[in-house]
Amino acid sequence: MTQKLLAGTQAPDFALLNADGHKVSLSDYRGRNVIVYFYPAAATPGCTTEACDFRDNLASLQSSGYEVLGISPDAPEKLAAFTGDFALTFPLLSDQDHAVALAYGAWGEKLVNGEVVDGLVRSTVVLDAEGKVTLTQYQIQAQGHVAALKAELGL
Repeated sequence: MTQKLLAGTQAPDFALLNADGHKVSLSDYRGRNVIVYFYPAAATPGCTTEACDFRDNLASLQSSGYEVLGISPDAPEKLAAFTGDFALTFPLLSDQDHAVALAYGAWGEKLVNGEVVDGLVRSTVVLDAEGKVTLTQYQIQAQGHVAALKAELGL
């Protein structure tokens, strides 16, 4: 089982390719609060629900001082198609070797169709402007996640 991040700890920095193949680093977001959410696979029903929920709430999240980054094991080309198909307006990042998911505690055992498998665990980590963890959520449900997250953040 991977180690989950704890509130108050410094989040591991990362640099991943976005849907356009450009490198995006967590350090690019220093000075801003960031919601980093991990999802298993682009264009699957739950992941589409969650991504569209973030898209639909992006303006209110940003006006409250939060940026959103989505991370999955998908290749940049798949992320580009997902972004285009659903008019997603925030960066999706490719973690093909799942090193970032591991570092954030978002990779491990999960139940899929009654079978225990290793994979990406739907998770969200909220960081403050200095890159410190303020909130972690693991094993979350896609449906209603953004509303629950906003409530927990007091937004």
